[in-house]
Amino acid sequence: MSRYWSAVVHGLTPYVPGEQPRIDNLVKLNTNEHPYGPSPKALQAIRMEVTDSLRLYPDPNADRLKAALAARFSVEPQQVFVGNGSDEVLAHAFHALLRHERPLWFADITYSFYPVYCGLYGVGHRLIPLDDDYAIRANDYLPHADERAGGIIIANPNAPTGRLLPLADIERVVAGNPDAVVVVDEAYVDFGGESAVGLVNRYPNLLVVQTFSKSRSLAGLRVGYAIGHADLIAGLERVKNSFNSDPLDRMAIAGAVASVEDEPHFRESCRRVIATREQLSADLAGLGFEVLPSAANFVFARHPQHDAGELALALRNRAVLVRHFKAPRIDQFLRITVGTDAQCGQLVRVLGELLG
Repeated sequence: MSRYWSAVVHGLTPYVPGEQPRIDNLVKLNTNEHPYGPSPKALQAIRMEVTDSLRLYPDPNADRLKAALAARFSVEPQQVFVGNGSDEVLAHAFHALLRHERPLWFADITYSFYPVYCGLYGVGHRLIPLDDDYAIRANDYLPHADERAGGIIIANPNAPTGRLLPLADIERVVAGNPDAVVVVDEAYVDFGGESAVGLVNRYPNLLVVQTFSKSRSLAGLRVGYAIGHADLIAGLERVKNSFNSDPLDRMAIAGAVASVEDEPHFRESCRRVIATREQLSADLAGLGFEVLPSAANFVFARHPQHDAGELALALRNRAVLVRHFKAPRIDQFLRITVGTDAQCGQLVRVLGELLG
């Protein structure tokens, strides 16, 4: 470690992204990327931006995109915040809305960037255990005795489990914590969940974060957004414009707007992923796997007679990549991205041979 690092840097445990190897004929099911391409209208809009205008700075407020998202979700533009991927949006939320005297509450098994942001921004936190079926329990996030949350963040569907908390339970958590901001991270909600965006006008403490990286198939463009009460959005803007004023670029704004406006492509691509997910879950169960109920574009599965780490390595040796987390409670699970029917079929065939 460098002697020039600050104390904060020495204490950080960075987030580890999914592997991106260069392997011929790879079946890549480890990073939850969409198996099908973006809207053709989005691609055309991006191409149209590749002109001499790239010498000019983009709109610092991305007003076109905010207007498009506001129209789609029936909110006002001042209720929309946009950033370079939902990870940046979440980073600003941790900095602007979730750092208080009382600890931030989130699940013990969830998106592993949350504790990284806590370390980076000095946010005290409390881990709330999932139940024995790896589900979030809404009652665990309600104030009790002398314990109240300084803030709450819930990934819904949760990652890496894929399990969904019903919208009624999300509302119970939000309504039960009127003095704390509740962030609902909906990166995967379009694959089987009901968004909490419809609640933002009733609850000023609710912030919903979504991304174009998953259901919109634009992971390479890096666009995320948040929707909530105008006061929450103003807090995010205040931090962004003081800490990191880099706006979305011209191509990101154009592509994201066109994607929002192509609802038929969005709906059909999500439908295809959901259908493949259900078939993959059934096929894995047929091989003896325990598969958690998933509302995401991945499944979380374990085999009672085979070590998950060994299976992941054996699959990799056969050019099939899945994600294995060496973490307490889940080290025997594999997180498997829903790919195309052909990719998932190849995975199942190889697993069948390995399990013999």
